[in-house]
Amino acid sequence: MRKRLSSFAVRTLASASILALSSSIAHATVVFVETNIGNFEINLTDEDTPETVANFLRYVEAERYTNVIVHRSINNFITQTGGYTFNSETGTLEVVDSFDPVVNEPVFSNVRGTIAMAKLSGDPDSATSEWFINLADNSANLDFQNEGFTVFGTVMGDGMEVIDSIADIPKYNSGGAFTDWPLRNDPQPGDQITLDNVILIESITVTDPNTVTNPDSKPPTTSNVPVDEPTTPSNPSSDSGGGTMGWTAAILALMVGLRRKFKA
Repeated sequence: MRKRLSSFAVRTLASASILALSSSIAHATVVFVETNIGNFEINLTDEDTPETVANFLRYVEAERYTNVIVHRSINNFITQTGGYTFNSETGTLEVVDSFDPVVNEPVFSNVRGTIAMAKLSGDPDSATSEWFINLADNSANLDFQNEGFTVFGTVMGDGMEVIDSIADIPKYNSGGAFTDWPLRNDPQPGDQITLDNVILIESITVTDPNTVTNPDSKPPTTSNVPVDEPTTPSNPSSDSGGGTMGWTAAILALMVGLRRKFKA
């Protein structure tokens, strides 16, 4: 009888310990990002930035990040995506259909390996579909301007090797939102951009929405103090937040220009 009680007590104590440990660790969604040059995982900060994570997952669930391109990459700064998909049949870009903007949640610092939302300059609550990965510690810049850029996840494991390989790809200037566009296989003026050129996020999938994941992967918290003027380099502005006829015309002009305007 004593042996049974002792065994029961041990099991009870173990269960209580596990429960206590679980309650102290934030639940986080992990997503798997598949690209045409390599894959990586992101650990999302559900409990700390719930609105931003919910916004991101809404695009994932609606498959609006399927075949989205990396349209901007600046060495030692950021790599940005989420704004445009590539239509391989027509060889043109299409703007990602965006949901309503999400409220700003500047909890964590923009250090290397974190992902954050891009937004319109001068409007902290304007983030929609575009997001970026910090290639360096950008906290001195991005934690403060425009009331801070919301960090809502961290690239896991050796995933930054894939991100760094994107950063190493030559950049081309095609105007508009594409002044720092990473393109492979050395396209020349007059060439049509194909799948062989673009960096494509083929899909983003949730691996497990309810797992206690990577409690040590949380980035440091920010000490946000808003500033008015951005510092160099320029901030990761969102280019897909508008919906005016003027913007549509600009996109159409860009589609035509993609085939003929490049600058190494």
